[in-house]
Amino acid sequence: MAFKIASSPHLQVRMPTSKVMQLVALATLPGILVQWYFFGWGNLIQIALAVATCVGVEAACVALRGRDVKATLSDNTAVVTGVLLGICLPPLAPWYIAVLGAIFAIAIVKQVYGGIGQNLFNPAMAAYVTLLISFPAVMTQWLPPQPLAQQLIGFGDSLQAVLFGLDSINLSMEQLRLGIDGSTMATPLDTLKTDLTLGFTASESMTKPIFSALSSQGWLWLNGAFLLGGLILLKLKVIRWHIPVAVLASLALFSLLDLLLDPDGSGGVIFHMMSGATMFAAFFIATDPVTAATSTKGRLVFGGLIGLLVYLIRTLGGYPDAFAFAVMLANLSVPLIDYYTRPTTYGHRS
Repeated sequence: MAFKIASSPHLQVRMPTSKVMQLVALATLPGILVQWYFFGWGNLIQIALAVATCVGVEAACVALRGRDVKATLSDNTAVVTGVLLGICLPPLAPWYIAVLGAIFAIAIVKQVYGGIGQNLFNPAMAAYVTLLISFPAVMTQWLPPQPLAQQLIGFGDSLQAVLFGLDSINLSMEQLRLGIDGSTMATPLDTLKTDLTLGFTASESMTKPIFSALSSQGWLWLNGAFLLGGLILLKLKVIRWHIPVAVLASLALFSLLDLLLDPDGSGGVIFHMMSGATMFAAFFIATDPVTAATSTKGRLVFGGLIGLLVYLIRTLGGYPDAFAFAVMLANLSVPLIDYYTRPTTYGHRS
């Protein structure tokens, strides 16, 4: 029987990277299925485009560097990067969005720094931020959940819209974003943020259809599905609890303080916890072992910092959701966090 020897004290048998990546990809399935149910076929198409491009670019980069292509691709890290990036993309974003994002994630964020284990940032989040800054209009065009949408499109029309544009199916984004009440719908986070800037209170904003019966319109179910996937990863010991718990606890704490200090200007704890990319980012993005802090104490600080940054950007910044920016800023802070939280060597003073 072959054993994988870990770093000292040489007592753990660790999972190979390929197995870890397989489990991470499988754990995203509950969220992907819920995303498909509420937002249609577009996200599955985006995931397929991102995965195919990530694998192709990884193979090309490795071949150019004279490395073993088959051995590199077998670790499944390119596949997971594509899955995570595809999940983040609007369902009917043009095909080149997924392709450009995947190229940037693999060629620039990962391979330029030397490949797996050398990258400073989470590749999927760095690519997402680049796309969000470069194509802000396209990257914010999420469709309303299908139970609230006036226009429903099937797989064929979704594929045609992604590959050839919405004109090819004789529909505009404005038509697709109409809800059952005839009003243009955005995500809950974007709707609340916009209404607060227009002078509405949080309670007035939450009378809109996008907030009514939150569980029926998709976002609560989507976060619940990614929470389920995250708990599976914890159960299988693929990830450790420190980072996701710290992220969620920090975000909940500051959301609660905001609610207590300014009830008319806050969506509340449950709203922040179960909207946007909260559960997906807490369990699948922030826990990236390459770009996160290393010590137990450092992981808690790292996760807490992400939660604080998410709260600040959501409430004070210009973007409705903030996890990609928060994770990248926390990635930049990892050397400092590791320096001040490194454990004391046995036999030495701290």
